[in-house]
This record gives sequence, C-alpha cells and structure tokens, in this order.
Amino acid sequence: MKFNNINVQISPKAIIGANVKIGDNTVIYDNVVIGDNSIISNDCIIGEPLNDYYFKENYENPKTIIGENALIRSHTIIYADSVFGKNFSTGHRVTIREKSKFGNNCRLGTVTDIQGYVEFGDNCWLHSNVHIGQQSKIGNFVFIYPYVVLTNDPTPPSDICVGATIGDFSQIAVGTVLLPATEIGKHCLVGAQSLVGGKYEDYSLIIGNPAKKIKDVRELKSRETGESHYPWPYKFSRNMPWESEGFETWKNSNGYEND
Repeated sequence: MKFNNINVQISPKAIIGANVKIGDNTVIYDNVVIGDNSIISNDCIIGEPLNDYYFKENYENPKTIIGENALIRSHTIIYADSVFGKNFSTGHRVTIREKSKFGNNCRLGTVTDIQGYVEFGDNCWLHSNVHIGQQSKIGNFVFIYPYVVLTNDPTPPSDICVGATIGDFSQIAVGTVLLPATEIGKHCLVGAQSLVGGKYEDYSLIIGNPAKKIKDVRELKSRETGESHYPWPYKFSRNMPWESEGFETWKNSNGYEND
C-alpha cells in the first residue's frame, strides 16, 4: 500500500511541486521546497530542524531545497538548510545533516551518513554504509563504495575540522579511510581498505596501509580485455550523460576537453 496519506504532516510553509508523492508517516517541516515529480517514501523527515529549534522560541527553519524528480526512500532524514539538484535519490535510512550541497543526478546508498557542511558535484554515486565527515568536498562523477569513511579531525578530539577533497572521476574502493585534509586528484583509483593521507596528483593508483601511489592508473590493465580501463569514462557509460554518444564526443561540449 503506497501513498495513502496516512499521518502525513506537511507544514503550511512548505512548497510542494506538481505530481509529488509523499508516503505515510512522513513529516515535511517549514521552508522545505520539493521539486516536481518527486517521491518521498514512508517514514521520512524532510527539513529536520536544527539544534536551535529546541532552545529558541523565535527559531526560523532555514530553507531546504530538493530538486525535481527526486526519490527519497523510507526512513531517510534530511536536515534543514541543504540543497539538492535534480534527480537526487537515496536508499533507505540515509541521514543528511545541515548545510549539505549536492549537484544533479547524485545517488546515496542505504544507511549512508552525511555529516553536513559538505559539497558534492554532479553525478556522484555513493554505495551503502558510507560516512562523509564535515568539510568534505567531492567533485563530479565520483564513485564511493561501501564502508568508506572520510574523516576530518587531525587531533581528536579537537575543534579543528579539515575535510578530505576528491577530484572529478575518482573512485574510492570498499573499506577505505581518508584521513583529514587528504587531497585526491582527478581520475584517481584508491584500492580497497586503504588508509589514505596526504596529497595525490591526477591519475594516481593509490593502495595500502599506509597508502601510497603505486603507479599511473592509466597503466592498470583489465583482466578481461588486457587493455587499460582508465580513465574509466571511456569504458563505462551506463546511466552516464554520455551513454548515447560516448565520452569522447560528450566531453568536448561539456567542459571536460582535457579529461
């Protein structure tokens, strides 16, 4: 049974677009804007008030903007003061704290935890059980696989917060930890269960605990074809904006001429 309007609470200060479906037991707080053709599943909270809500009588909820064609699956909590581009989607039980900014076509897997004060570009895909610490900056077309953790405190516990940075088209494999202030360049591949700190140039293959650059990722051969698989956009196009025309053609009209 879907979208029965059972126990749905929508603030009169919220703006709900055309053809939006909202599941049972979902709460939409003040100053939430939901774009057209979006789906908010059961038991979600959108625009969760910030801490001051509980202590200040004159609290005003900051605006939360969810772009068109979103799919927010059940038990997801999105705090106020965040912005999401079009075609945003989540798995189940995702938490996104305040001041999170996402570009278009981003996907978050089940039980992903976004700690807020983060920036994502377009077309980022996060798999399940990913933790993104505050002050992280993620580029475009970044894939982050299960159980990856981005940290931000170099001397815990402290008041210092320095997030990791990941460049366009980079891949962060299963179980990796990025230490505070880590900088990953464009088109990098970080191997599974690596412990990564420091700065890495574009096209780095990064592996180990502690991690280090092993080689240029373009030297890494596919076991199936014997050819280089990287940069991966030339080999993979499923659900990518270049799926119909190929990356070589697409990049020249979309600002990626040098990739």
